[in-house]
Amino acid sequence: MARPPLVVGIGGSLRTPSTSLTALCVAVEGAAGASADTQVIDLKRLDLPFYTSEHGIPASARRLADSVQAADALLWSSPTYHGSISGAFKNAVDWLTLLADHDPPYLTNKPVGMLTTAGGVQGLQAINAMEFIVRSLRGWAVPLVFAVPRSSRVFDGDGRLIDQAVADQLRGLGAEVTRAALQFRAEGTCDYAQERPSGAALD
Repeated sequence: MARPPLVVGIGGSLRTPSTSLTALCVAVEGAAGASADTQVIDLKRLDLPFYTSEHGIPASARRLADSVQAADALLWSSPTYHGSISGAFKNAVDWLTLLADHDPPYLTNKPVGMLTTAGGVQGLQAINAMEFIVRSLRGWAVPLVFAVPRSSRVFDGDGRLIDQAVADQLRGLGAEVTRAALQFRAEGTCDYAQERPSGAALD
């Protein structure tokens, strides 16, 4: 029997409670419900130093890189700060340069699901930033993304998710990432990766 795909969630913020971490955990529940093995990397607990190659590689950065390398798929979550991803999330992604000399390098053939939380309604701008990063690291951005707007209406004061419709959508994202991971494993690609770009000429 084939092993289940491993879906690793990366995200959260330095704030307590972290709505982006709560949202990530719910999406990871969706992956687990779709029969994936799962892991959550809380950036606050990981406590990464600022990225630099000048002073060696800290153990926390090596753990992050090893977890990402082992993953069949990823879920990324960041709060939206000033129209983009948080500094903590970008710093973690910068440490993925440790995967440059792996074979295959970086996030090659790993589907990535992306979600954000925002106090306002501009969460898709942070999703766009994540998508550029996924492309540069040779991963595949799952088309289904989810930006949670107006987080004060969706989470309570303790950071718990109180909107069932949002929870269902987040779990759906986790399930979709699992489906993509299984298809990459079976076929080396995924149907959404084979779609003709919008406006492309027909043969």
